[in-house]
Amino acid sequence: MAAEHAFFIALAAMAAASYSCRIAGFVLMRFVPVTPRVEAALKAIPLGVMIGIVTPAVAAGKLPEMLGLLAVIVAMKLTHKDIVAAVAGAATVALCRYFVA
Repeated sequence: MAAEHAFFIALAAMAAASYSCRIAGFVLMRFVPVTPRVEAALKAIPLGVMIGIVTPAVAAGKLPEMLGLLAVIVAMKLTHKDIVAAVAGAATVALCRYFVA
């Protein structure tokens, strides 16, 4: 029973930390003038996060991850939407692992 309580406490702490980071970003950005350079940096953040997530998996050099990366690249070129590319990559990796493994 104690393990369940510890899990829910840890979950609540992580949710509070995540929410605090989001709110702090909104509050602090009030004081930053949005110049074209700042706007370009903000637009590049999702790509940087995706690269940070995908790079370790691709560095392992396994076939499903490589095909997933290829699916992400193709989806981004065709749709120019981050969420479509992320779903395409995740679906490709999942399907490859299901059929290859």
